[in-house]
Amino acid sequence: MKALTLLATVALAACSGPAPDTSGDGNMTSAGSIERKTTTSAPRDYTGRWIGVEGMVLDIAHAGAPGHYDLTMQWDLDHKGTFDGTANGRTITFIRNDIPETLRPTDGDATELKYLSGKTDCLTVKPGEGYCRDGLSR
Repeated sequence: MKALTLLATVALAACSGPAPDTSGDGNMTSAGSIERKTTTSAPRDYTGRWIGVEGMVLDIAHAGAPGHYDLTMQWDLDHKGTFDGTANGRTITFIRNDIPETLRPTDGDATELKYLSGKTDCLTVKPGEGYCRDGLSR
């Protein structure tokens, strides 16, 4: 009898653990597992004017086919041009002066440009070259 009581006590203890986490990001299935929700967001629209520092500016316009852009940019005091951009996930890739470049969504701190720090809606090519939609802070 003692063995049966001990077995019942152990079985109850094993079943009294914490309940599975069903909060937040999933739905409980009939099998008791959690089905995670996946978020699919529409591609971000990068078209429009993006401002950098010291005359740097980037204008992005749709170019014919979906996922293709015309990038008109002044990337330093002496260089400007227009380039064909192609969407690649959340980035836009382009070739400038025979060098593959990528525009990535970032914040102003990632540009490493003092006057863009604190901005939240920016595109960065590389440290020292970035553009933000919400202009310059002073």
